[in-house]
Amino acid sequence: MRDLSPSTSYEGTRARVAGYFDGTATRVWERLTSDAPVSRIRQTVRAGRDAMRALMLAQLPHDLRGVRVLDAGCGTGAMSVELAARGAHVVAIDISPKLVEIARVRLPQGLAGHVEFRAGDMLAPSLGRFDHVIAMDSLIYYTQPDLEAALDGLAAQADQIVFTVAPRTALLMGMWYAGRVFPRADRSPIMIPHDYRRLNVAALSRVGRVSRGFYISECLKVTG
Repeated sequence: MRDLSPSTSYEGTRARVAGYFDGTATRVWERLTSDAPVSRIRQTVRAGRDAMRALMLAQLPHDLRGVRVLDAGCGTGAMSVELAARGAHVVAIDISPKLVEIARVRLPQGLAGHVEFRAGDMLAPSLGRFDHVIAMDSLIYYTQPDLEAALDGLAAQADQIVFTVAPRTALLMGMWYAGRVFPRADRSPIMIPHDYRRLNVAALSRVGRVSRGFYISECLKVTG
């Protein structure tokens, strides 16, 4: 199968993602990840993200006391809240300072001592060692070489990585082509669909897929 990924560097993609989430998309994501009314299309995205978050959390022990977890690409913090509620010490990091601030405000006061918020690169080795890494929809914009390199780096820092990719389905490929042909200034960074079976990553296994309307994502994990 021909590789359709655009040729760009990890740094270039990261800058584009940061510009989107820290710019016109900030309020959209703040609303989408709240209880506020949204359009029917965005309702499917919200439901899909809720289902995927539950699937990913099910890969970790229920009791996370004494466990250090990296929420890589924490967004507005829903995953961090769930992890902290189980007792984990969470390092919640996102490339968008604006989303991190929303996450900080939303964190229940009783969980404040369990979450350390940071704005920056989720792949930074300086973040230290973790028992688990969760990366929900934060690696979906990267080419196969960049994705593989990111997972190799995270695997050196953690015993388990639970993450998502955009699966290579007919619907997502159609959306991929539409985004390439009809670019828009406020369009989100283009997802790069992947066939997980083609990823050259050690100890990789498939967890499952969530498909809810306009939300389609595949959960995978890497275990040490």
